[in-house]
Amino acid sequence: MAYVIAFAGKGGTGKTTIAALTVRYLIERKKKAVLAVDADSNSCLNEALGVQIHATIGKLREESLATVRSGGERPGGMSMEQLFDYQVQQSIIEANGFDLMVMGRPEGPGCYCAANNIIRKYTDILAEKYPYVVLDNEAGMEHLSRRTTHKVDLLLVISDPTMKGVQTANRINSLVDELKLEVDKRKLIINRVSDENFEKIKNSRVELPFTDIFNIPEDDNIFHLDLEGRPVFDLPSDSIAVKKAFNILDFCSIP
Repeated sequence: MAYVIAFAGKGGTGKTTIAALTVRYLIERKKKAVLAVDADSNSCLNEALGVQIHATIGKLREESLATVRSGGERPGGMSMEQLFDYQVQQSIIEANGFDLMVMGRPEGPGCYCAANNIIRKYTDILAEKYPYVVLDNEAGMEHLSRRTTHKVDLLLVISDPTMKGVQTANRINSLVDELKLEVDKRKLIINRVSDENFEKIKNSRVELPFTDIFNIPEDDNIFHLDLEGRPVFDLPSDSIAVKKAFNILDFCSIP
Protein backbone atom coordinates (compact mmCIF):
# COMPACT_ATOMS: atom_id res chain seq x y z
CA MET A 1 0.00 0.00 0.00
CA ALA A 2 1.26 3.48 -0.85
CA TYR A 3 2.51 6.02 1.66
CA VAL A 4 0.06 8.92 1.17
CA ILE A 5 1.08 12.56 1.61
CA ALA A 6 -1.77 15.08 1.36
CA PHE A 7 -1.80 18.88 1.27
CA ALA A 8 -4.40 21.30 2.58
CA GLY A 9 -4.61 25.03 3.21
CA LYS A 10 -5.99 28.36 2.14
CA GLY A 11 -5.71 29.34 -1.52
CA GLY A 12 -2.65 31.33 -2.53
CA THR A 13 -0.32 29.90 0.11
CA GLY A 14 1.95 28.07 -2.36
CA LYS A 15 0.44 24.68 -1.53
CA THR A 16 0.75 23.32 -5.06
CA THR A 17 4.40 24.37 -5.37
CA ILE A 18 5.25 22.56 -2.13
CA ALA A 19 3.29 19.51 -3.32
CA ALA A 20 5.35 19.53 -6.53
CA LEU A 21 8.56 19.89 -4.51
CA THR A 22 7.46 16.85 -2.53
CA VAL A 23 7.12 14.86 -5.75
CA ARG A 24 10.63 15.97 -6.67
CA TYR A 25 11.90 14.97 -3.21
CA LEU A 26 10.43 11.48 -3.45
CA ILE A 27 11.89 10.95 -6.91
CA GLU A 28 15.36 12.24 -6.01
CA ARG A 29 15.70 10.97 -2.44
CA LYS A 30 13.56 7.83 -2.36
CA LYS A 31 14.03 6.92 -6.03
CA LYS A 32 10.64 5.24 -6.28
CA ALA A 33 7.59 5.89 -8.45
CA VAL A 34 5.07 8.53 -7.36
CA LEU A 35 1.40 8.95 -8.19
CA ALA A 36 0.58 12.68 -8.05
CA VAL A 37 -3.13 13.45 -7.73
CA ASP A 38 -4.43 16.94 -8.49
CA ALA A 39 -7.71 16.94 -6.56
CA ASP A 40 -8.18 20.67 -7.09
CA SER A 41 -10.85 21.69 -9.59
CA ASN A 42 -8.57 24.58 -10.59
CA SER A 43 -5.88 22.26 -11.90
CA CYS A 44 -2.33 23.62 -11.80
CA LEU A 45 -0.18 20.85 -10.30
CA ASN A 46 0.65 19.75 -13.85
CA GLU A 47 2.21 23.16 -14.54
CA ALA A 48 4.38 22.92 -11.42
CA LEU A 49 5.44 19.45 -12.55
CA GLY A 50 5.95 20.46 -16.19
CA VAL A 51 3.45 18.15 -17.93
CA GLN A 52 0.45 18.73 -20.18
CA ILE A 53 -3.07 17.59 -19.30
CA HIS A 54 -4.86 15.55 -21.99
CA ALA A 55 -7.88 14.47 -19.92
CA THR A 56 -9.42 15.13 -16.51
CA ILE A 57 -11.77 13.07 -14.31
CA GLY A 58 -14.37 15.85 -14.41
CA LYS A 59 -14.42 15.99 -18.20
CA LEU A 60 -14.49 12.20 -18.56
CA ARG A 61 -17.47 12.01 -16.23
CA GLU A 62 -19.40 14.60 -18.25
CA GLU A 63 -18.60 12.77 -21.49
CA SER A 64 -19.72 9.44 -19.99
CA LEU A 65 -23.01 10.96 -18.82
CA ALA A 66 -23.55 12.46 -22.27
CA THR A 67 -22.99 9.03 -23.86
CA VAL A 68 -25.58 7.46 -21.55
CA ARG A 69 -28.15 10.20 -22.19
CA SER A 70 -27.73 10.06 -25.95
CA GLY A 71 -27.82 6.27 -26.09
CA GLY A 72 -24.45 6.29 -27.84
CA GLU A 73 -22.46 3.15 -28.57
CA ARG A 74 -19.88 1.81 -26.19
CA PRO A 75 -16.77 0.17 -27.71
CA GLY A 76 -16.50 -3.62 -27.45
CA GLY A 77 -19.83 -3.91 -25.68
CA MET A 78 -18.34 -2.52 -22.49
CA SER A 79 -20.61 -1.59 -19.63
CA MET A 80 -20.65 2.08 -18.70
CA GLU A 81 -18.56 1.32 -15.62
CA GLN A 82 -16.00 -0.67 -17.63
CA LEU A 83 -15.74 2.12 -20.18
CA PHE A 84 -15.22 4.75 -17.51
CA ASP A 85 -12.59 2.59 -15.75
CA TYR A 86 -10.76 2.27 -19.05
CA GLN A 87 -10.97 6.01 -19.72
CA VAL A 88 -9.64 6.88 -16.27
CA GLN A 89 -6.69 4.55 -16.75
CA GLN A 90 -5.99 6.19 -20.12
CA SER A 91 -6.21 9.68 -18.60
CA ILE A 92 -3.24 9.14 -16.30
CA ILE A 93 -0.31 11.25 -17.47
CA GLU A 94 2.97 9.34 -17.47
CA ALA A 95 6.16 11.31 -16.81
CA ASN A 96 9.73 10.71 -15.71
CA GLY A 97 9.52 9.26 -12.20
CA PHE A 98 5.85 10.04 -11.61
CA ASP A 99 2.35 9.68 -12.99
CA LEU A 100 -0.36 12.34 -12.65
CA MET A 101 -4.15 12.05 -12.31
CA VAL A 102 -6.18 15.26 -12.53
CA MET A 103 -9.70 15.90 -11.23
CA GLY A 104 -10.32 19.03 -13.29
CA ARG A 105 -13.48 21.09 -13.47
CA PRO A 106 -16.73 19.34 -14.48
CA GLU A 107 -18.26 21.13 -17.45
CA GLY A 108 -21.83 20.70 -16.26
CA PRO A 109 -23.54 22.65 -13.46
CA GLY A 110 -23.59 21.50 -9.86
CA CYS A 111 -21.07 20.58 -7.21
CA TYR A 112 -17.91 18.49 -7.40
CA CYS A 113 -19.14 15.66 -5.16
CA ALA A 114 -19.13 13.06 -7.94
CA ALA A 115 -15.67 14.01 -9.21
CA ASN A 116 -14.38 14.01 -5.62
CA ASN A 117 -15.79 10.53 -5.06
CA ILE A 118 -14.21 9.29 -8.30
CA ILE A 119 -10.83 10.73 -7.32
CA ARG A 120 -11.09 8.98 -3.94
CA LYS A 121 -12.05 5.66 -5.52
CA TYR A 122 -9.26 5.64 -8.10
CA THR A 123 -6.66 6.99 -5.69
CA ASP A 124 -7.43 3.99 -3.47
CA ILE A 125 -7.26 1.60 -6.43
CA LEU A 126 -4.06 3.03 -7.88
CA ALA A 127 -2.37 3.34 -4.48
CA GLU A 128 -1.82 -0.41 -4.65
CA LYS A 129 0.55 0.13 -7.59
CA TYR A 130 2.72 3.00 -6.29
CA PRO A 131 5.05 3.34 -3.29
CA TYR A 132 3.98 6.98 -2.85
CA VAL A 133 0.89 9.09 -3.49
CA VAL A 134 1.01 12.91 -3.30
CA LEU A 135 -2.48 14.41 -3.07
CA ASP A 136 -2.85 18.15 -3.79
CA ASN A 137 -6.29 19.19 -2.57
CA GLU A 138 -8.56 22.15 -3.12
CA ALA A 139 -7.97 25.34 -1.17
CA GLY A 140 -9.79 25.46 2.13
CA MET A 141 -11.59 22.49 3.69
CA GLU A 142 -14.16 21.28 1.14
CA HIS A 143 -12.18 18.15 0.30
CA LEU A 144 -11.95 17.24 3.98
CA SER A 145 -15.67 17.61 4.63
CA ARG A 146 -16.33 15.34 1.64
CA ARG A 147 -13.74 12.88 2.91
CA THR A 148 -11.61 12.96 -0.23
CA THR A 149 -8.59 13.13 2.06
CA HIS A 150 -8.62 9.93 4.09
CA LYS A 151 -6.19 7.15 4.98
CA VAL A 152 -3.40 9.74 4.96
CA ASP A 153 0.02 8.98 6.40
CA LEU A 154 1.22 12.60 6.39
CA LEU A 155 -0.98 15.70 6.14
CA LEU A 156 0.95 18.90 5.43
CA VAL A 157 -1.17 21.97 6.15
CA ILE A 158 0.16 25.03 4.34
CA SER A 159 -0.35 28.61 5.53
CA ASP A 160 1.03 31.99 4.64
CA PRO A 161 2.14 34.40 7.40
CA THR A 162 -1.33 35.92 7.75
CA MET A 163 -4.06 35.57 10.33
CA LYS A 164 -6.47 34.18 7.71
CA GLY A 165 -3.97 31.57 6.64
CA VAL A 166 -3.27 30.46 10.20
CA GLN A 167 -6.97 30.41 11.12
CA THR A 168 -7.69 28.22 8.09
CA ALA A 169 -4.87 25.88 9.12
CA ASN A 170 -6.31 25.64 12.63
CA ARG A 171 -9.81 24.90 11.28
CA ILE A 172 -8.40 22.17 9.05
CA ASN A 173 -6.67 20.65 12.07
CA SER A 174 -9.95 20.70 14.04
CA LEU A 175 -11.94 19.28 11.12
CA VAL A 176 -9.64 16.27 10.88
CA ASP A 177 -10.58 15.47 14.48
CA GLU A 178 -14.30 16.19 14.03
CA LEU A 179 -14.58 13.94 10.97
CA LYS A 180 -12.37 11.28 12.56
CA LEU A 181 -10.26 11.13 9.41
CA GLU A 182 -7.53 8.51 9.24
CA VAL A 183 -4.52 10.83 9.36
CA ASP A 184 -1.37 9.50 11.00
CA LYS A 185 0.79 12.65 11.20
CA ARG A 186 -0.02 16.37 10.74
CA LYS A 187 2.49 19.15 10.24
CA LEU A 188 2.10 22.88 9.63
CA ILE A 189 4.25 24.76 7.12
CA ILE A 190 4.14 28.54 7.09
CA ASN A 191 5.26 29.50 3.60
CA ARG A 192 7.01 32.64 2.34
CA VAL A 193 8.21 33.82 5.74
CA SER A 194 11.80 34.50 6.85
CA ASP A 195 13.37 32.60 9.72
CA GLU A 196 13.33 35.78 11.83
CA ASN A 197 9.62 36.49 11.28
CA PHE A 198 8.82 32.82 11.71
CA GLU A 199 10.25 32.96 15.23
CA LYS A 200 8.09 36.02 15.92
CA ILE A 201 4.98 34.13 14.80
CA LYS A 202 5.82 31.15 17.02
CA ASN A 203 6.41 33.43 20.00
CA SER A 204 3.23 35.42 19.44
CA ARG A 205 -0.20 34.67 20.92
CA VAL A 206 -1.42 33.16 17.64
CA GLU A 207 -2.82 29.69 18.27
CA LEU A 208 -0.82 26.99 16.48
CA PRO A 209 -2.15 23.59 17.63
CA PHE A 210 0.45 21.53 15.76
CA THR A 211 3.24 19.49 17.32
CA ASP A 212 5.62 20.42 14.52
CA ILE A 213 5.69 23.77 12.73
CA PHE A 214 8.07 24.71 9.91
CA ASN A 215 8.69 27.61 7.57
CA ILE A 216 9.86 28.07 4.01
CA PRO A 217 11.22 31.56 3.22
CA GLU A 218 10.33 33.58 0.11
CA ASP A 219 12.39 32.32 -2.81
CA ASP A 220 13.01 34.56 -5.82
CA ASN A 221 13.85 31.47 -7.86
CA ILE A 222 10.23 30.33 -7.60
CA PHE A 223 8.99 33.78 -8.63
CA HIS A 224 11.08 33.69 -11.81
CA LEU A 225 10.20 30.05 -12.43
CA ASP A 226 6.49 30.84 -12.32
CA LEU A 227 6.93 33.81 -14.65
CA GLU A 228 8.64 31.59 -17.19
CA GLY A 229 6.19 28.70 -16.77
CA ARG A 230 8.90 26.23 -15.79
CA PRO A 231 8.55 23.21 -13.45
CA VAL A 232 10.01 22.83 -9.95
CA PHE A 233 12.51 20.35 -11.35
CA ASP A 234 14.30 23.35 -12.87
CA LEU A 235 14.94 24.91 -9.45
CA PRO A 236 18.62 24.67 -8.48
CA SER A 237 19.28 22.20 -5.68
CA ASP A 238 20.74 25.00 -3.53
CA SER A 239 17.56 27.06 -3.83
CA ILE A 240 16.31 28.01 -0.37
CA ALA A 241 12.82 26.61 -1.06
CA VAL A 242 14.24 23.26 -2.23
CA LYS A 243 16.61 22.99 0.73
CA LYS A 244 13.94 23.91 3.29
CA ALA A 245 11.27 21.67 1.80
CA PHE A 246 13.67 18.72 1.60
CA ASN A 247 14.79 19.28 5.21
CA ILE A 248 11.14 19.31 6.36
CA LEU A 249 10.41 16.07 4.51
CA ASP A 250 13.56 14.50 5.96
CA PHE A 251 12.28 15.43 9.43
CA CYS A 252 8.94 13.75 8.69
CA SER A 253 10.75 10.39 8.39
CA ILE A 254 9.02 9.24 5.22
CA PRO A 255 9.86 5.55 4.78
